[in-house]
Amino acid sequence: MPEIEDHLDYGLSILFIGFNPSLRSGETGHHYANPRNNFWRILEDSGLTPRRYLPQEDGDLLKLGFGFTNIVARPTRGIEDIAREEYREGSRILQAKLARYLPKVACYVGKGVYTEFTGRKRTNWGFQPDSVVDGVVDFVAPSSSGLVRMPMQEIISIYKELRYYLEDELGNSE
Repeated sequence: MPEIEDHLDYGLSILFIGFNPSLRSGETGHHYANPRNNFWRILEDSGLTPRRYLPQEDGDLLKLGFGFTNIVARPTRGIEDIAREEYREGSRILQAKLARYLPKVACYVGKGVYTEFTGRKRTNWGFQPDSVVDGVVDFVAPSSSGLVRMPMQEIISIYKELRYYLEDELGNSE
């Protein structure tokens, strides 16, 4: 199955970083395409986007200053199908992407994404005290997978922190 194309550009407000694409994303060629994934709902309900986008509109979010990438580009059924070497290589590539494009915020969609990338054992939700790449603020958000058992309103409230940051620190409006 082909890799999912990144949506990257210079000057991004947020670069959303996942583990790797689902099989459904691999079939469609779009990020967060599994119908059980709540990503697009979370973005709308948190106020990060003005409406609920569809997965096939993922490239349109570049206009809003939002980009997409993954630690591993290869679609799989689950993260257990990713080899350690793929993580190591993907982390090296991700580090280079962050250093090259310098998004204002690197949003890791899931604690596991962040801990896998950084090698840190534990982390809290939200903004991190230390950034992996100078000039890029690290933010850890809950996974948007439908398998997550955290209440949706709690997930949305964490993503709202990103919206408030963009409004306050970067001067963006709702």
